[in-house]
Amino acid sequence: MNASPDPLTLFNGLRFYWTPWSLGVSLVLLAGVAAVCLAGWWRSGFRPGYGLLELLRLLIATIVAVLLNQPEWVTEQRPSEKPSIAVLLDSSPSMNAIDAVAGGTGVVSRKESVASLADMAFWKSLEERFVIHVEPFSASAEGTNLFEPLETAPRRHPNLRAIVLASDGDWNEGRPPVQAATALRLAGIPVLAVPTGSPTPLPDVTIASLDCPVTGVVGKPFRVPFTIQSTLPREQMVTAVVETSDGQTFSKQVRLASMGKTTDVISWTPAAVGDFTVTVRVPPQPGELLPDNNVRTAPVSIRQEKLRVLVVESVPRWEYRYLRNALSRDPGVELSCLLFHPGLSKVGGGNKDSIKQFPGSLDELSAFDVVFLGDVGLADGQLTEEDCRLLKGLVEYQASGLVFMPGWLGNEMSLADSPLGDLLPVVLDAARPEGTGTPLAGRFALTDKGRTSLLTRLADSAEENVVVWESLPGFQWYGPVLRAKAGSEVLAVHEDVANDYGRIPLLVTRPFGAGKGLFMATDGAWRWRKGVEDKYHYRFWGQVVRWMAYRRTMAKGERMRLLFSPEQPEVGQGVSFDANVSDSTGEPVQTGMVTVLVTAPSGATETVRLAAPGEQGSWGVFSGGWTPREPGSHALTLACAETGDRLEASVFVQGTPGEVVGEAARPDVLEEIARLTQGSLAKPDTLQELLGTLAKLPESPPEVRRLQLWAHPAVLATLVGLLGLFWVGRKWQGLI
Repeated sequence: MNASPDPLTLFNGLRFYWTPWSLGVSLVLLAGVAAVCLAGWWRSGFRPGYGLLELLRLLIATIVAVLLNQPEWVTEQRPSEKPSIAVLLDSSPSMNAIDAVAGGTGVVSRKESVASLADMAFWKSLEERFVIHVEPFSASAEGTNLFEPLETAPRRHPNLRAIVLASDGDWNEGRPPVQAATALRLAGIPVLAVPTGSPTPLPDVTIASLDCPVTGVVGKPFRVPFTIQSTLPREQMVTAVVETSDGQTFSKQVRLASMGKTTDVISWTPAAVGDFTVTVRVPPQPGELLPDNNVRTAPVSIRQEKLRVLVVESVPRWEYRYLRNALSRDPGVELSCLLFHPGLSKVGGGNKDSIKQFPGSLDELSAFDVVFLGDVGLADGQLTEEDCRLLKGLVEYQASGLVFMPGWLGNEMSLADSPLGDLLPVVLDAARPEGTGTPLAGRFALTDKGRTSLLTRLADSAEENVVVWESLPGFQWYGPVLRAKAGSEVLAVHEDVANDYGRIPLLVTRPFGAGKGLFMATDGAWRWRKGVEDKYHYRFWGQVVRWMAYRRTMAKGERMRLLFSPEQPEVGQGVSFDANVSDSTGEPVQTGMVTVLVTAPSGATETVRLAAPGEQGSWGVFSGGWTPREPGSHALTLACAETGDRLEASVFVQGTPGEVVGEAARPDVLEEIARLTQGSLAKPDTLQELLGTLAKLPESPPEVRRLQLWAHPAVLATLVGLLGLFWVGRKWQGLI
């Protein structure tokens, strides 16, 4: 029942939460029971025993009537301790930015602008009423968590009356602080926020990104793309310098845009094989306040590359001819080609790269890093079921790449029902096995993933790359694609044509096991040579080969190979290891003790035991996982106890991005916290007003305890006992 707004208090502590309905029912009940009791006693001739029984009946009815009006015993208790105030001071790196006003006399760091809050002498005027707790938070270099100190403050400090929060509002860890503010509002704890820092970024020049590849080829130009971000109020020329760990230095004049980003590239031709670091730096500029972030470094592995590539095709169409030329002229590729020539008795391509038959054994096929499947399928004179099974294992367990390049003959339709069906990144359209030809040229449209993928990078900046793809000559045929499979990554779609699932995917990738699959839905990439020769065509297919073979070539010995993913993990990010191990005869090791010894930059070591689960044992694949705990280059040692072989490798772990000094402050975050908790704001140059606001806080409300008599077990037990006594009394009077 609903209680009335103003409870009836008969005497101190006892209150009734009655309603007109409950009070009326109670009075009617008492009147009726009293009449029944009086009539019964009169019929008994006013016998004393019967009168006591009727009096008990009236007592039970009175108790029920009282309980209908919800009686409660309410007590109020004043806190025995002083109320407390928690002063939370942000100590994160962003508080070192020098952009806060100090009393109108100058500019100091954000931390210095609120430093007086850490001095207990500042709070002396409040010590008689409150207990002051000064607590710094987010002292690590990893970021600011505003939620945790706000959420835990009531538990750390009993009788918490208010919170003073001094911060720049720049949080990047933990849950949103407004969630903690909502809980504080319900607890009646206001937050008095002191925002500090400028809402506009400091004048600064920083190397925003260094997007160079993780591997390069000795003797070939290595491109070092970088992006410089400037918050300077003017455009100016700067000298960007690239330094390599072998002592080479390259420089370039770059026109730096004002309040924006500028992307450029510097090329370096490595002369030796090995692991290097590439450093990009920009000298401090006039007016720049934060010169420490003008440098960025990335690790690079330079190899004497010789990737084995197999191209399998049915007829020598134009796409096949230009692809063969592009790969055969690549000094880092050793090419093998196989033409099935449907309708002809001879198999082969007629040049030095040609082979006479498809590799029929695991040893022969496992030598290839990337396989291109053109317009071929399961048919007499083409691929067999066993060929498809070997190709699937090559990708899944040996980390090779498989490129699907459909053609107008539609042979690839038969692959959907073969062991290679799981590797196809797309669902093929059985209604159009021959694909679709168009009189007007179609064009690629990059997706969001495609704009950032290294696979589709034909220019050094993201903006320029989009322009290049939009200007590429079009195609007049595309394959029978219905949609991309779940788990696939669509890099490019048809600019104009769509179906029930959206625009037709044209360039799709999909990881499978340790390797990767790529589906190229058109055979018109050779047209990209128009007017620019091999500028884009050769670059694209060269990137495809290296992108798909990268994991396979991470660390390779005579009888061992170590793969890890991701290639450049961050601290705390899981890393998966896959190792291929063979014995002295070249046969894959089925079982054994295979371990990876990880040596961190600090010298700490950790041993990871790799296991060979199930069917992977036939390929000599051992897998395991590891989580890095510190940034920097980690040495890896792969070892097999049975063969005695060892393989040395390394992985570079990126440090978790911490706070960036100089970013704009976010006073809006603190304003929202203060508003939700019914608190207030105070500026760093008017902190004395904060003391006045705290002094006006009312006393802590007393703690109210309610004992609900109407639902208390003891009251209910008493009522049941009286009913039992009434039943015994009736038995005693002979009424039962």
